[in-house]
Amino acid sequence: MNDALQTIVDRNRIIDTIVSLFVHTDRRDWEAVKAVLAPQVIMDMTSMTGGEPDFLSPQEIADAWDEGFKPLKHIHHQVGNFLVDVREQDANAHCYGVASHYLPNPTQRDTRTFVGSYDLHLVRDGENWKIDKFKFNLKYIEGNVDLGAAH
Repeated sequence: MNDALQTIVDRNRIIDTIVSLFVHTDRRDWEAVKAVLAPQVIMDMTSMTGGEPDFLSPQEIADAWDEGFKPLKHIHHQVGNFLVDVREQDANAHCYGVASHYLPNPTQRDTRTFVGSYDLHLVRDGENWKIDKFKFNLKYIEGNVDLGAAH
């Protein structure tokens, strides 16, 4: 395969990997989430939480997300506007993202939406790509910020 065609194939596989992460998160399919992650991931949610980025295993990420999303009835991630820089063995990707959480509750303020972007780094794993850096860049939150506490 020539270099230009390989770059297109890799770019599509990278985007598929990122989309899979979010779709499987929404489905709460933690095994599938772990399958797109490298053995260790730099997880940077500091734009929301402060502090420092964490170095986490796929199991630790799946466990944390399972626990955090457990109270919610529905979660929905939408990503797009992908910018992907593919190199031979690794890649950087940037995309916009919106995450919506839904939990019916007595306040009738049932949703919380996070709007921002993601910076991801991926490494080649044979024909596939694995995410080894995940950074969320929060722009704003709207809706019921205390959604989990309102239940």
